[in-house]
Amino acid sequence: MSSISIIGLGNMAGALAVRALAGGNSVEIIGRDPAKAKELASALGGATVGTAGTAPAGDIVILAVPYASAAAVVGEYGDALRGKVVIDITNPVSPDFRGLVTPEGSSGAQEIAKAAPGAHVVKAFNTLFSNVLAAGTADGRPLDVFIAGDDAQAKARVSTFIESLGLRPMDTGQLPMARALENAGLLELGLVAHSVKHTNFFLGVSMLS
Repeated sequence: MSSISIIGLGNMAGALAVRALAGGNSVEIIGRDPAKAKELASALGGATVGTAGTAPAGDIVILAVPYASAAAVVGEYGDALRGKVVIDITNPVSPDFRGLVTPEGSSGAQEIAKAAPGAHVVKAFNTLFSNVLAAGTADGRPLDVFIAGDDAQAKARVSTFIESLGLRPMDTGQLPMARALENAGLLELGLVAHSVKHTNFFLGVSMLS
């Protein structure tokens, strides 16, 4: 199983930590507020607590913070992330949910990769809401987790981790495909706002043959 460090203390961080522990992975919780990090780790049971800004213990580091602060958070770690797999779960949407805030032709994941030279950034989990991730299945079928990344070995490790959560990894290609995944995240928010009106759904692939 994998050694996971989760940077962030929100709902997605908690849902990922619960499933990671249930899948037999070791989990380290890291947050700017040490008291809240300890509280979350204690509630989870079995997780350890790391220190923000110091080298994460995990071989896989999950960036579970808002996109607006993601590059700055990554920058605090400097060379400590070199050689590690960094999973970017962020959705770089504008405050009005009408578009993305990334530079033209780029993606949030690509911008985070620029801030973490030497790390292997993989986009994943951004199309799953925390309540859906916590449930883990839909009508008895595993949830699909779309991934994108430039390093084949990093994607293979992320895929193995995803499978340990009882989910199905779906490789979409190299890191520039993160733009499509982030647009899919924006699409989901549009559905929540205008038609579905809740977050109890997910985007997945149904095989017809």
